[in-house]
Amino acid sequence: MQSSHTILTGKEGLYDITLSVRETIRQSGISSELCVVYCPHTTAGITINENADPDVVRDLLYGLDKAFPDRTEFRHSVGNSAAHLKTGCIGSSVTLLAESGEPVLGTWQGIYFCEFDGPRRRTYHVKVVGS
Repeated sequence: MQSSHTILTGKEGLYDITLSVRETIRQSGISSELCVVYCPHTTAGITINENADPDVVRDLLYGLDKAFPDRTEFRHSVGNSAAHLKTGCIGSSVTLLAESGEPVLGTWQGIYFCEFDGPRRRTYHVKVVGS
């Protein structure tokens, strides 16, 4: 089963998409499965990280800004090279296990859509494959 989702983003941010992924897994009706969450954009990504303390999201964005600042030396004509670097670091997808219609996540984990070049209307896809 595959589903596509649209998200409206701000300039930069991490958006918790755990509930929509969970719902896609439930709707699949497959008891034991793998789930891939994929972002088809070059300046946005997908990650799994802590979702209990909102300061973690702030710290992640701060750390990525420090690791990949905008630089005058960048030559990409669009001017969003730092966003491409952040996406390369985060990645465009995650694969997770699911059992009995639920994602297998740690106690504090959530699934995030990561925007680095917004605001935009973005899409992400969730594919559930099972036995």
